Amino acid sequence: MKQRITTILVLAAALLLAAAPAGAIRLKDMASLRGVRPNQLIGYGLVVGLNGTGDKAATTFTVQALSNMLNRMGVRVTPSQMAVKNVAAVMVTCNLPPFARAGTRIDVTLSSIGDATSLGGGTLMLTPLRGLDGKVYVVAQGPISVGGFLIGGEAAEVRKNHPTVGRIPRGGIVEREIPHVFGRGGPMTLNLDTPDFTTAMRVAQVINRALPQLKAQALDPSTVRLRLPPVSPNQLIRLVSRMENLEVKVDQPARVVVEERTGTVVMGQNVRISTVAVASGALSISIQESAEVSQALPLAPGGQTVVVPQTEVRVGESKSKLAVVRGGVTIASLVKALNALGATPRDLITILQAIKAAGALQAQLEII
Repeated sequence: MKQRITTILVLAAALLLAAAPAGAIRLKDMASLRGVRPNQLIGYGLVVGLNGTGDKAATTFTVQALSNMLNRMGVRVTPSQMAVKNVAAVMVTCNLPPFARAGTRIDVTLSSIGDATSLGGGTLMLTPLRGLDGKVYVVAQGPISVGGFLIGGEAAEVRKNHPTVGRIPRGGIVEREIPHVFGRGGPMTLNLDTPDFTTAMRVAQVINRALPQLKAQALDPSTVRLRLPPVSPNQLIRLVSRMENLEVKVDQPARVVVEERTGTVVMGQNVRISTVAVASGALSISIQESAEVSQALPLAPGGQTVVVPQTEVRVGESKSKLAVVRGGVTIASLVKALNALGATPRDLITILQAIKAAGALQAQLEII
């Protein structure tokens, strides 16, 4: 009995390894169906209830917007009669997810466009959010959550993050749905997030192997066409659900990304190094200027006291070692060899640039 259980566990482990190849990614995490995407909305609104951190009186568009809002509510007031230090004008944005239905709540983001110093503690008044077609799809309102603060006085202040940007979780309500008929417009198209010829061919092969009725065909490095069979909407949803959970091994080009401002280096697993010798050393020069007073001897005829400049120059050079990296090694071997030299991240950037210039780095070197 024990031997039988062991055999079953071994077979189960083998099936798991076969089903999930190394480096495989779900199709839903690396591609998307064309047309199934969010839509960006934008609107202009007012935030009220601020504790003196709103826009100044010179921000005329805030005063005008507040005056127009009060006039629509039956309160007759001119812009010259208002002080808006507790009110701030903001731009409100959100992403309307695909297939969002009326009544769905979504998050909205607010950004100050005036000279307000903080949106903390404020409340967004009812704001319509429009699409590029000018139609209102979402309305937003509610208290603002700001991930920062600003505390200070006339001479000093303490600031954390950006208090002039905030969010209202689930503060937007979908009022108009975007019409979309899923799977009834002929063939469907799968768009890869990162275009690659090899990955596109692998996606088509995996789909055809698991779901041959979809007849996947790679058209270019970023597009895979799916020919849908005549099925019911429920069966179509089931096919798409099975397809997006298929796992595909993504092929990545050999690339080294360098961020010079912070000394960050990110390298892919396919980076290879040809045979190369690396020596790292540092030359330091220190120049120190000082003044020395030269005083004449007592009773010396014609003697004068003068200031004589003194210059001290020191030159130091650290001992360097020569490391030889054999051809065909992985990036782990390169890092190990450079660590043996005591290279810092910024030294690593310089060394990688030199190796690339020597033609020994078999990868793309991208500096951002």
